[in-house]
Amino acid sequence: MRIISLIASATEIVCALGYQDELVGRSHECDFPASILDLPVATKPRFETGGSSKEIDDRVKAQVAERGAEDALGVYEVFADKLRELKPTHIITQTQCEVCAVSLKDLEVAVRELTGFDAQIVSLQPNSLGDVYEDFMRVAEAIDDPASGRRLVSDCRNRLQRIAQESYQLEPRPRVAGIEWADPLMAFGNWTPSLIGIAGGDEVLGKADRHSPQIDFAKLVAADPDVIVFSPCGFDLKRALEDLEILEANTGWGDLRAVKTNRVYVSDGNQYFNRAGPRLVETAEILAEILHPECFSLGHANAWRQVTSHKLSGKPEHQDPRGTLLAD
Repeated sequence: MRIISLIASATEIVCALGYQDELVGRSHECDFPASILDLPVATKPRFETGGSSKEIDDRVKAQVAERGAEDALGVYEVFADKLRELKPTHIITQTQCEVCAVSLKDLEVAVRELTGFDAQIVSLQPNSLGDVYEDFMRVAEAIDDPASGRRLVSDCRNRLQRIAQESYQLEPRPRVAGIEWADPLMAFGNWTPSLIGIAGGDEVLGKADRHSPQIDFAKLVAADPDVIVFSPCGFDLKRALEDLEILEANTGWGDLRAVKTNRVYVSDGNQYFNRAGPRLVETAEILAEILHPECFSLGHANAWRQVTSHKLSGKPEHQDPRGTLLAD
């Protein structure tokens, strides 16, 4: 087999199934495990990825509008010449989110018309935690090893169940506002509210198994959650901490219960919350550490930070969960 993965979560799935040695190419965003970084890159963005959250959002919307609804997923470009060179037998992509992968339409054109050969295209569609498990099986069946898929699903289910069993009787059960994007403001959706429930909290803005909703700041104020978890899609911890200032600029931020009680947390969305792969288990563990730090210490201290106070300048201090105050 010769597998090209065009989505970071799919690369992690292939590796978790035990087929890393069959990977011959990856997307520009695939970066875990680190041992795959030497693989040839087969995609690039069609838009500039730097700038503010609003600028990135505007560029994505403009790209979708330009290319039309029938090709709304095509915000990334696939290199047909690289596919021709690598001669894959399997290509794995995703059709759940317009900013996560190349479009299925673009991929089919590149493979069948430009390269002159057919490869099995595996399209993942993770909208819920259950969908993620189905995607594990979809990949495993495509590579003719369903047993490896069943083992991976069972392992993830069992690990999540252990967290849920430990958190089930913990009180109080905090009301959590998960925020996935700062400008425009978007709440957690898809699988993340389910993970919050497993970790011992109740999501108050987004709904499990539904796309992340765009909301007004007034809705966050009305919810007045016990805990705020900010994990912007595609951003690492450093960039997420920078974008926290966008939220703090909203009138009424300082009056929120979570802010006043120092229960605002920032986490790495790129590596954990937003990747529909095996490391969603680690996401649940991170959430358990955040929501019930007195009961959970699972080794993810480098993946999240607690915002503990406000300076007169408006910049927060970020508390390392191990107790060391981090200088901005």
